[in-house]
Order: sequence, then structure tokens, then C-alpha cells
Amino acid sequence: MVKILHFADVHLGVENYGRPDPATGLHSRLADFCHSFDELVEYALQEPVDLVLFAGDAYKSRDPSPTHQREFARRIQRLASSGIPVFLLTGNHDLPGSAARANTLDIFAILDVPNVTVGRTLATHRIETRSGPVQIVALPWIVRSHLLSREEHKDRSLSELQDLTLERIERVLDERRSALEPNVPTILAVHGAVQGATYGSERSVMLGQELVLPLGLLRRSEYDYVALGHIHRHQTLSENPPIVYSGSLDRIDFGEEREAKGFVVADVQKGKATYQFRPLASTRRFVTIDVRADGSDPMAQVHAAITACDVQDAIVRLIIHTTLAKNHLLRDPEVHHLLSGAFKVASIVRDVERTSRLRLGGNQGVEQMTPLQALEMYLLLRQVPRERMQELLEYARRVANPETHVDTN
Repeated sequence: MVKILHFADVHLGVENYGRPDPATGLHSRLADFCHSFDELVEYALQEPVDLVLFAGDAYKSRDPSPTHQREFARRIQRLASSGIPVFLLTGNHDLPGSAARANTLDIFAILDVPNVTVGRTLATHRIETRSGPVQIVALPWIVRSHLLSREEHKDRSLSELQDLTLERIERVLDERRSALEPNVPTILAVHGAVQGATYGSERSVMLGQELVLPLGLLRRSEYDYVALGHIHRHQTLSENPPIVYSGSLDRIDFGEEREAKGFVVADVQKGKATYQFRPLASTRRFVTIDVRADGSDPMAQVHAAITACDVQDAIVRLIIHTTLAKNHLLRDPEVHHLLSGAFKVASIVRDVERTSRLRLGGNQGVEQMTPLQALEMYLLLRQVPRERMQELLEYARRVANPETHVDTN
């Protein structure tokens, strides 16, 4: 039996809701993500595990800074130098824009770092561990343009290209399965979207633009465990064999507020695997306080709502629902004082209800406005914060013009 630690989607470089640390000059959110990574490394060393499998997306950017590369490599080196083999699968954030350029994980292969294996192509890797050998079939992020670059495919529709890509993946996987050693535990490592998975807040692509792998393509008896990366929410898609997203190591935004973050530990043997999700204790909390403040003392209502929540060292957003008549009774300095223990106050939004209906376009009728103009006017009238408004408008533009936007996940 081989004990495997499976994790994914570290995304070093995410800087949402943070600030520079004056002591180090580094961004505070980098420290958050590194602390989560450190907790994982300590678990792997103390348990100890036989193999650490990373299912893709080391950084936020495909061109990470030297600092981000240093922090990722430092932790991989701690694992590898202790004698634990590490397998690194390339994800979409790890890949460059051009097929000829190196990906962000290639440096480990080029330097031939002991105990580190990089899965950058659809191939099978045999890895020796202290508990015996294991074979990993690597299915990294698939770039359709790399697979289907021949002239004969240039006029194909998106649907046809997806079908051709899936056919080619299935054919190669069939070839890899037929060549597997029958008595060696086998893991399929995949970075991608799988049919039936529940997306978290990281989804910013439009339907039809992202290749979705059929669950049946992965649910094969030759695989004892299927380790997934790319979707940030931990979930299990199948039990036989276990097909598992480990989820991301830390929270990126409020869409992941209620999601547990951590990694998966799996005991894998030929024909059987058991697994357990291990939540991390060090992840930064996100807290939303949603309060109705329209009574005789709206400030007291806000006070009660904030003190009822644990905001200490958390990233907090406050949404206050009030009326035009009560809005002037809310005191901003007092609100900020109540939130002083928070690590970061992301936003304070006043949702002010009005008794009379506001006319959307002023002198311009709604029928003369484009959908985006109408949405922008609505958000202005609702007093949505400028940063949030721009974010919502950008999503709306992607919906309206999906062909002009590409996947950034």
C-alpha cells in the first residue's frame, strides 16, 4: 500500500484583499498561501507519506515572479530532500502561451532535481517509493491548438474540435492503459474540468470554451485512484475508482468563503484505494456580514451583527440594508472601529432602499439603451462600489461577447 498526498491549485501570486508587509516587502496574501503550503509540507514529513502528487497550477500567472518561483521551489525541495518523491503535473496556469516556450515547472526537469518528476505530456511514469512502486498516468492541461494544429482542422467548428480532441485523448489513454504493469498500483493524474464537477468561484470561462472530460473516460478499472486538479472545490465524482478533486490550498475570494481548503491523503494498492480529505487550519477566513439596519436604532443593529461574528484576522465584507430615512443614522467611523480587528475590510456596502422607483435612463428610455448600459446604470443607482461594479460589468461583457474572451483559469 502506497500513501499518497494529493493537492492542487496553489496559485502563488494571488493578491486579492491583501497588502504589502512592511517588514518583508512581500505581499501579505503570499504569506497566507505559503503558510497553507507549509502546513501541508509538515504533514507530509511527519506522517510520513510515500508520494506527494501535485495536480497542477503552481502560480496565478504563467510568468511567475522569481519570488513566487523561489517560494514554491523551497517547499518542493523540502519534500524531495527528505526522500519523498514528488510528482508535478502541469496545469493551465503553468503553461506558456506558445508551445515552444518552457512551462513554469520545467525547471525541475531541466535541473534533474532528485525525487521530482514533472508530468508535462500525456505519458506514464513509474515512481519508486519506500512502500513500493507506483505508476502515474499523467493527463496535463490539454491545449486544443497544440493537438489539432494541422491544416485539415483549421475550418472546424468549436464542437468538432472538442470531439476530435476527446477522441485523441481517449486513444492515447487507451494506449497507455494497455501498457500498464498489471500488478503495480496505478494513479491517473488529471488537470482539467470533468463532467459532473461543481465549479467554485474560479470559473470565469464561458460554456463551450473549456474542454470538459467525460467521467467515463476516467472511470476505468485499470486506475486505482484518480487525482484531479483545476477546480478549487474539494469533491468526489466517483468512488470506484475514487475520482477526487483535492480543491485549492487557500481561499481566493468570497465565492470560496464557505469552502474547506486542504488536501487529500489516499492509501492506494492494486485494486483498491481509500482516501480522506484533510482540511488546513491555517487558511485565511473570509467573513460576510449581512445586516438589516432599518429599525429605530440602525447603528445598534449594525453593532449587534458585527459583534456576533468573529472578524479577528479575517477578510470581511459588510453589507448593510437600510432605508433612505435611516441611512444618515449610520456612522462610518463607528463601523470601521467595530471592524478594526479584521485582517482586511474588503468592502462596506450600503444597500439603500427607496420608496419611489428610480428611472433608469434619466431622459433616455430603457428601450434605447444597450443591455450593458442598462446594467451599468442600474448598478450606479444601487450604489454598488466602483470596484465591484467594474467586475460585474466585465463578467457581463464576457457573456455578451464570449468569442472575444479567453480562459484565464
